[in-house]
Amino acid sequence: MNPDFEVSDVLRGQRHRLAQLCANSWQLRTLQALSVCRTAALGGHVDVCDNSDCNKIHISYNSCRNRHCPKCQGHKREAWMAAREKELFRAPYYHLVFTLPGELNKLALYRPKLVYGLLFKTVWQVVRDFARNPKFIGGAPGMVAILHTWGQNLGLHPHLHCIVPGGGISTSGKWKAAHGKGKFLFPVKAMGQVFRAKYAQALRKEGILGNGLYKDLFARPWVVYCKQPFFGPAQVVEYLGRYTHKIAISNHRIRNIENGQVVFSAKDYRKGGSKYLLSLSEEEFVRRFALHILPRGFTRIRHYGILSSTLKKVCVELLQKELGRIKLPERKDVHLLCPVCRKGKLVTIWRFNSRGPPPVGSAILNFMKKLVTMP
Repeated sequence: MNPDFEVSDVLRGQRHRLAQLCANSWQLRTLQALSVCRTAALGGHVDVCDNSDCNKIHISYNSCRNRHCPKCQGHKREAWMAAREKELFRAPYYHLVFTLPGELNKLALYRPKLVYGLLFKTVWQVVRDFARNPKFIGGAPGMVAILHTWGQNLGLHPHLHCIVPGGGISTSGKWKAAHGKGKFLFPVKAMGQVFRAKYAQALRKEGILGNGLYKDLFARPWVVYCKQPFFGPAQVVEYLGRYTHKIAISNHRIRNIENGQVVFSAKDYRKGGSKYLLSLSEEEFVRRFALHILPRGFTRIRHYGILSSTLKKVCVELLQKELGRIKLPERKDVHLLCPVCRKGKLVTIWRFNSRGPPPVGSAILNFMKKLVTMP
C-alpha cells in the first residue's frame, strides 16, 4: 500500500529553502534529486502487462536512484540480498552493534568521512583481534558491516550493524567454531573497553582529539550490543535485508504533513520499543534528514576478512564444502510483476523524456494497446 505522505512532499514544500537547510552542496543536490523522484521531471516509461487476461497499461516515472531516497531502495535491497544468500554456509551468525557516544556528534558533522571511516576500521580491528584470540576462536573471522547514522527522532546517532559468523578459519584452513557454544560470541563489556580505547587512539593519531574531549570519551563505558545467534539462514537474510538499504526514515512512518508540521512515528527503545508520535517543523525535519546524507562516494556497506571481496570466493567455497551449502528458495523480482494481476510481467513499450508522457487517452496509447493485444 502506497503511503499517504512522503519525504519528497516535505522537500517540495521547502524547495526554496533547501540551500539554507543544507550544510554543503552535496546535501542540496541529494535533496533536490529526492524531491523529483518518480515525477515527470525525470521522464518515464509506459509498460504493459504480458498476461493476456490483463494487458493493463501502466505509466511509470523514473526514479532518482539515490541511496538516500525512501522510494529507491527496494530493488537494490533484493539484488544485494540475493547475492549474499549465495555466500551463506552452515554456521551460527551473530548481530553486533557498535555505537559512537554523543560527544562525537559535533565532530561527525564536520568530519563525517574521518569519523565514520575510523568507525569501520576500529570495529573490524576489535572483531578480528578477539577472533584471533584462542580463548574465543583462534581463527580468521569475517564480517559484514552496515553504517547507520540516525536515531528514531532523526537525530545524529552513528552506529555500525555487523553480521559476524560464529567462528573463523584456522591456520590449517579448517573451520574453528566460537567457544561460546552458541550462547555468546565475545564478551561485550571487554569489547566495549577495547573499542573505546582503539577509537580514541585513532582520533589522537589524526591530531583532532584534545585532552578535554579525550577525558569525556572515557567518562562512561561504550556499549557494544550482541544478539543471540540467528536460528537459521532465513533469519540472517531477513536481518541483512532489514539493515542494508535502510534510510533515515521511511515514507510509511510519516503520519501527517499540515500547517508546516511533519508528524511521524518513532520507537522508544528505552521503554521496550513502545511507539509514539513526534512533530517537527518542516524546516527542522529537512535539517535533520540532511544530517544523514553521507559524503559523496562513501561506502556504507563493507565486507571484511573471509567475507571480503578478495577472500570470499575461495573461503566461502571451502566453508560451504566443509560445513554445507545453504539452499534457499529462489527470490522473485516482484518489481517486474504487474501491480494489478500480480501474475504477468511488465514490458516497456514506450519511453519518454522529462517533457512529460503522452496523455493517457491519446491516439498513441490506444494504438500501442491494440498492438500488444493483437493475436
